[in-house]
Amino acid sequence: MEQVINYFNTETTENIAKYLLGMYLEHETPEGRLGGYIVDCEAYLGPDDEAAHSYGMRKTPRVRAMYEKPGTIYLYTMHTHLILNMITQPEGLPQGVMIRGFEPVEGVDQMIANRHGRTGAAISDGPGKLVEALGIERELYGESIFSSSLHLVPEKRRIPKTIEELPRIGIPNKGVWTERPLRVVVRGNPYITNQRKSLIEENNGWEK
Repeated sequence: MEQVINYFNTETTENIAKYLLGMYLEHETPEGRLGGYIVDCEAYLGPDDEAAHSYGMRKTPRVRAMYEKPGTIYLYTMHTHLILNMITQPEGLPQGVMIRGFEPVEGVDQMIANRHGRTGAAISDGPGKLVEALGIERELYGESIFSSSLHLVPEKRRIPKTIEELPRIGIPNKGVWTERPLRVVVRGNPYITNQRKSLIEENNGWEK
């Protein structure tokens, strides 16, 4: 974990987004351990990024966690769904990565139950879906992705064959920030948001 913490403390948010692809994300819940691989995420580069909640150094109670140390969990609600983000820069520089897609590995039956019976890619191929699947609650706001019940497990990390860079989803009318390739995905993975079946690759896009 020390290497991961050091990466968060020294690298750009864009590089951290790429580094998170294939990282194992685990949540220890009362129903058991739930885990799998991050496959789709988006970088948010406040205070310059017009799509970021911290654009212009905006400070409200909702975004307090964005100004805390790297690895801080930032949760917010969008269209009634809770969304997971990780802070990626030193205290006072509010940048982060949204986790958008997740390939389930451990506790899949419980994730299906958490998702009210939805199976396959529908378990976790979107930011609200994966939060629900993993049983993430608002109480984790401000906790650390390195040491809380929701944490990264670098020993289980997989390596993508190809990382694809794309514009973020749902960012209209933000000038250059609408088109900048700040979304990164494991190309060919079925748990990418809006993935076409014809683009799914053998081994889900992993090297091995």
